[in-house]
Amino acid sequence: MLSMDELFGIDVFSKKVMKTMLSAPIYKRLEETINEGKKLDREIADEVASAMKNWAVSKGATHYTHWFQPMTGITAEKHDGFISFSEGGNVIMDFSGKELIKGEPDASSFPSGGLRSTFEARGYTVWDPTSYAFVKGKTLYIPTAFCAFSGEAIDKKTPLLRSMDVLSKQALRVLKCLGVVASRVLPMVGVEQEYFLIDKEVYKKRKDLIICGRTLFGAPSPKDQQLDDHYFGMIKPRIQAFMEELNETLWRLGIPAKTEHNEVAPSQHELAPIYESCNIAADHNQLTMEIMQRVADKHGLVCLLNEKPFAGVNGSGKHNNWSLATDTGYNLLAPGKNEKENLIFYLFLTAIIKAVDEYQDLLRISVASASNDNRLGGSEAPPVIVSMFLGEELSDILDSIASDSTLSERKKNVMEFGVNSIPEFVKDSTDRNRTSPFAFTGNKFEFRMLGSSNSISCTNIMLNSAVAYTLESFADKLEQAKDVSACVHKIIKEEYKKHKRIIFNGNGYGEEWIVEAKKRGLLNLPSTPDCLPYMIEEKNVKMFLETKVLTETEIDARYNIQLENYSKSMLIEASTMLDMAKKEYLPAIIKYQRVLADSVKIKKDIGLDKGYKYELSVISKLDLISESIYKLVEKLEKELVLVKDKEGYDKSKYICDVIKPLMFDLREYVDKAEVLCAEDAWPLPSYSTLLFSI
Repeated sequence: MLSMDELFGIDVFSKKVMKTMLSAPIYKRLEETINEGKKLDREIADEVASAMKNWAVSKGATHYTHWFQPMTGITAEKHDGFISFSEGGNVIMDFSGKELIKGEPDASSFPSGGLRSTFEARGYTVWDPTSYAFVKGKTLYIPTAFCAFSGEAIDKKTPLLRSMDVLSKQALRVLKCLGVVASRVLPMVGVEQEYFLIDKEVYKKRKDLIICGRTLFGAPSPKDQQLDDHYFGMIKPRIQAFMEELNETLWRLGIPAKTEHNEVAPSQHELAPIYESCNIAADHNQLTMEIMQRVADKHGLVCLLNEKPFAGVNGSGKHNNWSLATDTGYNLLAPGKNEKENLIFYLFLTAIIKAVDEYQDLLRISVASASNDNRLGGSEAPPVIVSMFLGEELSDILDSIASDSTLSERKKNVMEFGVNSIPEFVKDSTDRNRTSPFAFTGNKFEFRMLGSSNSISCTNIMLNSAVAYTLESFADKLEQAKDVSACVHKIIKEEYKKHKRIIFNGNGYGEEWIVEAKKRGLLNLPSTPDCLPYMIEEKNVKMFLETKVLTETEIDARYNIQLENYSKSMLIEASTMLDMAKKEYLPAIIKYQRVLADSVKIKKDIGLDKGYKYELSVISKLDLISESIYKLVEKLEKELVLVKDKEGYDKSKYICDVIKPLMFDLREYVDKAEVLCAEDAWPLPSYSTLLFSI
């Protein structure tokens, strides 16, 4: 059995492996690219490719793939064999630098948002040396960026890398003014991943789960999460076996999975890794979601990553814990131990406050999807209004800076339990506010709005870009300042006053917050169609263009892709609902009414004139319900025909405002029928079975 030191990263072409397989000069140049973001020379590609191939083959690999992240939200791969022929006609295993650097998958069928026509097939994948290659199965996976023939990014990795570069550039400008030596600043991300596990055999009986990833119908279970007994509860043996194999698989791929526990809803769980640089964290989270589903299948389970697979219980999110660190290990979001460090901390904190306030619309867009619309604003998820939580202590300090007043020093609060055997400890300076979308949690910000299935790339592109743009304006002032310290204080004071409206330390679930947020001028964007037009708003386009994170055509493409994804997802769900209502639910209701009618007839035949009130009552109720279901089915079918004539934003808005309410009503009536029908008469597994079958 391998030790953790031997196991971790065993299937990764890591620095440790590179150092043993590459010549010293080549390794040094590649390391500079990985650590400092320096441009990679093409000349070293052949040696790296040869070493990478030899290492992969030694681990049983026969193929390689350029692994990329198209705008589908999942990853893509095309496998090519290492097989080639020598001049003498013998079969050899070969892999060139050219093949390492560039691939050419067919780009015609990936979402492009109008960047290209389907008859134009050429696209390029380009090696990303900052993210390590790895072996999975018999294939060498090479992380890559993906672009169209014309050069535009049609993936999620390219803009993420651009946003990291510009953030580092502007942060270094600020740090240089403050006398801090560093060669790179990296956004560091830790991703908490929530998910559901259900029995595979039960899953197979639900068409909505198979097609849509969530239940479109389902009456509540008598017991769900009311007792709070699942949260942090004992992990069942079958789930524990899944988690153990999942951890080992992730560790082999260098993914630092650390924390696992039961979440609030029945059958819901969470996994969280240790922090990594933003790009690697994004790659690893995509891998984690894929591996979760594969390992679950081996254990007779299905891993659900939909944001709201079950109505009435908590949905699944993904918390993006974000901080900034220099290549020397200095966390810029950690409160300082001296005046200089505190000055740096409050300046960067102010930059983030300004960025989140000015680009709250982009942060909302970064988590927008048809499935996440079902989760956001619920009692288990942050509201759709973007705000920041700082806690009383930080808020008081910033208020005192803004008002030029003196703040009395707070004493460290020692926590005592009143039990001699339990040691005392110093409390954190702030509590955790689970209702806040963007909360400071000690030395990082936790952005809680992401959905379980979301790629974290989108959120971090928006966040990195907005903070970089803000730091650029700060750097411009600091570089011209005669007194840097005075300039820092002025920036903090002025910008905090302008943007403190975004800070809210209270209960984000309360109705009064909606009223208060409106008074403050904060955006309330409940649905995906409500928020997407902000993507092409002038101020946002300007920010992306000036940071060079996205071009104008790339912005338009992403806007169109998100609109299209929303419409397609909702129409698939609507069509699935119609199919289930007509082929499963209405026939089941009619069949059960017939059973009840037969019971009435039998009782009448034997002279029980008053013994069938229950049957008649249920028959009558089901008759009214089935009539309502039939009318809604007819209406929904007509609307699905009408919506075909609409396009773009108009189509998404029509689906949201007209079709979605009909879907909600249809579900309501079907769920009422489920409550009235006998369990063996209902064609699909109930919520009780789905949530408690493991």
